[in-house]
Amino acid sequence: MKYKLEWKYKLKGKEAIWFTSDWLEGEVALHTAEDLERLGRADDIRFSDEVGTNWNIKELRKLLAEIEEEPHDLTVYFDGGFDRSTNLAGLGAIIYYHQGKKKYRLRANQMVEELQTNNEAEYAAFYFALTLLEELGVHHLSCEFRGDSQVVLKQLEGEWPCYEESLNRWLDRIENKIKELGLYSKFIPIDRKGNKEADKLASQALQGKVIHSKMQIL
Repeated sequence: MKYKLEWKYKLKGKEAIWFTSDWLEGEVALHTAEDLERLGRADDIRFSDEVGTNWNIKELRKLLAEIEEEPHDLTVYFDGGFDRSTNLAGLGAIIYYHQGKKKYRLRANQMVEELQTNNEAEYAAFYFALTLLEELGVHHLSCEFRGDSQVVLKQLEGEWPCYEESLNRWLDRIENKIKELGLYSKFIPIDRKGNKEADKLASQALQGKVIHSKMQIL
């Protein structure tokens, strides 16, 4: 989650001036506010996050201390593959996140039956990624979702209409899960080359190779 820092700058004998920062990472916003406070020229320091919640310095300091031990700074890649000859779908998802002072990568895939199209497989892969976030204990955080399916990402954003009943059911399931987890979601389309890790996981699922691994990365 990113934060905007707002403060009132005190000028002797003149009316105070309000300043607002760009979007900042939590630790940067907090350290900047603490520095302004030490200088003694700033007053009424406050923060607002990406979902419109407001915080003071004490509240943000406590929040960041709690978040530090939980998964945060989340980036999710997803991909779905569909084999028309078998009506099987392979789902792949990768989650990059920080926890404590370390960075991790979670890779997982799954084979599913009873899907009918590649678009449905892409939706199922997105939902699969959400279940992995839920297993990690992620809640009320911002999260970037990246995939090469324009259909899924644009329909989730509401930019493209969805007329297919089967896809609408997936849309409802995904939106309900996002709401349940309290996620602030950003949908970022990428090309297939940029999504090759998730694509490989989906292909391996179709080959019967089940993967679920977590590792620390540098």
